Order: sequence, then C-alpha cells, then structure tokens
Amino acid sequence: MAKAAPDISQIALPLEIAANGAERRIVIGNANQAVIEALSEPSRWPFHTAVLTGPPRSGKSLLGRWMAGQGVTVIEAAEKQDETELFHRWNASQEGGSKAGEPLLLIADTMPWEIKLPDLKSRLGGSMQLELGEPDDAMAADLIEALASQRALTLAPGAADYLVPRANRSIAELERLVATIDRISLERAVPATMSVWRAALEALQGPEQKRLI
Repeated sequence: MAKAAPDISQIALPLEIAANGAERRIVIGNANQAVIEALSEPSRWPFHTAVLTGPPRSGKSLLGRWMAGQGVTVIEAAEKQDETELFHRWNASQEGGSKAGEPLLLIADTMPWEIKLPDLKSRLGGSMQLELGEPDDAMAADLIEALASQRALTLAPGAADYLVPRANRSIAELERLVATIDRISLERAVPATMSVWRAALEALQGPEQKRLI
C-alpha cells in the first residue's frame, strides 16, 4: 500500500527574522507544496540526495535552513561549487556513520545547471529533482497578505483582488510590489488604498493603459 503524503499543516516550516524585526515565513501554495512534501521525507530520496532549484526569492534558502535542522547536509549555490568536492559529498551521503550517511540537499540558483564532471552528472541525474514554481492566483493573494503583514502594512479591503491580476507573477516581483506600496503610502502619508496600489503598479510596470496594449 502506498504511503500517504505528509500532512503539510503538521510540518514546522522555517521562520526568518529580517533586520527590521519582521518575520518571513514560507507561504504554502501551488508553487511549493509538492516540494515541501518531498523534502519532509528525506528517507525516500533516491540515493539519499535531492536537488532543489527555483526562481530568486522563492524560498530555497529558507527551506535549506529547515532541512539542515532535520539532520540533512545542505549545500547552497551548488552550481558554483567544485564538482569533484560535490562528488565526494555525494559519495559520503551513501555511507554509514554519523556525519557520513546524512541525506544531501543541493540547492542550485541557476538553471539549467550544466554539470561537466560525468560521474557527478550521472549520480545527480538519479537523485530527487525538485523545482519551486511561480505562484498561482491563490498563492499570490496569500503572499501579498503575508508580505504586507511582515511590513506591518495595512492594505485596504480588496487589495488582492485588484493587485493579483495586474501584478507580475513571481515571488520576487510581488515582494517589490508590496515594498513599493509601502513606500508610496509612507511618502504620501495616506493609507494603502487603490490609488496607492495603482501608483505602485505604474512605478514598477508603467501606466496601465500601456500594459494592456
């Protein structure tokens, strides 16, 4: 009988405290739920190894810190590391012992990751391949709410309904959008209502009529 997928609601996901004291948590949605489910069970990774990729600001580092706390060896920016050393680390993850034998998570910031060392390429080709995607409407709405909360920014009702269809669809761009709304609201000393949302979109993407052409 197939093993049931882990209950995401029971997984203690990572928390990051920014310089201003704000909390940044992983928002779960279409872009990362399957990845989080797979990461939560390293015993099921082929060859005890997983390769995690995804766009900038998609939560790769936060997930890496979470897995490091679960007894996983984590190597970030793996595509920039010495390939022979990575091959040795892969071999170590296959062995028994204390530090050796730990599951190995490689996080790559650049895709495609062109691996030149044939032995490493073949080994990683058989490992768990995980990719963080772009958020759908529901996740984008949750992200806007979470990002505003991190900034102690109160958005007027209807913000997500207005912003989601008009925003560029990436976590990095949504972060820029909420930061711009916060800046304009502070500069104008007004609440973050539709006029501020519209101004932030125009600041990042140009006037709406031009964006619709």
